[in-house]
Amino acid sequence: MRLDKYLKVSRIIKRRTVAKEACENGRVSINGKVAKPSTEVKEGDIIEIAFASKFLKAGITSISEHVKKEDAKNMYEILLGEEDTEE
Repeated sequence: MRLDKYLKVSRIIKRRTVAKEACENGRVSINGKVAKPSTEVKEGDIIEIAFASKFLKAGITSISEHVKKEDAKNMYEILLGEEDTEE
C-alpha cells in the first residue's frame, strides 16, 4: 500500500492530501529514509513523522485497504510521540 494512503486509512493523518504534502516536504521517513507519498509500506516498517511541534514514531502492525474507525489504531503501534496528532 502507498504511504500516503496508509497514513489516511490508519488515521495517523486524517486526510490523504495532508499526508501527501507531509511526505513531499520531507517530514515522513520509513526505516530511517525520507519517503515519497508513493513509497510502498509493509508490516514491520517504522514510520517517523515530524509535525510542527511534535514527533511521532510508529511501527506498522497491519495493512488493510478498508478499516473501521475504531479498528484503525490496531494498524500501528506507537513507539515514540503523541498518538492523536494531526496537522
